[in-house]
Amino acid sequence: MGYAQENIKPYNEEEKKSVQVEKMFNSIAPHYDKLNHTLSWNIDKYWRKKAISCLKQKSPQSVLDIATGTGDFAILSYKILQPKELIGVDISEGMMNIAKEKAKALEYEHISFQKEDCTSLTFPSDKFDAVTVAFGVRNFEDLDAGLHEMYRVLKQNGMVVIIELSEPQWFPFKQLYQLYSGIFIPFIGKFFSKDNKAYHYLPNSIKAFPQGEVMSGIINKAGFKEVNFKRLSGGLCTLYIATK
Repeated sequence: MGYAQENIKPYNEEEKKSVQVEKMFNSIAPHYDKLNHTLSWNIDKYWRKKAISCLKQKSPQSVLDIATGTGDFAILSYKILQPKELIGVDISEGMMNIAKEKAKALEYEHISFQKEDCTSLTFPSDKFDAVTVAFGVRNFEDLDAGLHEMYRVLKQNGMVVIIELSEPQWFPFKQLYQLYSGIFIPFIGKFFSKDNKAYHYLPNSIKAFPQGEVMSGIINKAGFKEVNFKRLSGGLCTLYIATK
């Protein structure tokens, strides 16, 4: 069956979404951080801190950060939570090469990065105290499979924290966002990265992605309990937390 965003692909209809997403992020990796902060007006930094704060009480000692990208969320998690082990995984080695350089510069010894397919992780079951995903679940080729894998590798009573971009639902945020995402994001994306299609894919994938109560139901269907969500910054981002 699948979900609408699984059919939104960056470049063409022929190749698998995961293959195209990998190519896309390898292509935009050198410009990703600057673009990310510019397009969100740096609010993404607040969203990351808000998500990580949900884990502080649990004091997780082992954390898996899926779709880790250039490592901003993983590195901030390590700085705040100080786990004994933090592994960031992604399908884009271009993005993770930047993450590795950041971690090396900070001399964070207990962070590692490795290439993984989120729908078929190589880790044993019940390994991690916490699993996180920041702005990555909408890129999953198979959302259900990705969530099932997150559930599998999480320890009993472990916590999953997901933050994802979303469309505001209320006037005037909704109307302003539609103008911003339809015109400004593709223009700035093309200007900085020269990859025009990547920054048309971004707003299209956000629009197609299940939000709020619907996404909470999908997380619950994967086996998670105590699923809660909170819309941030007028609905530009949504935070989901759940336990195994």
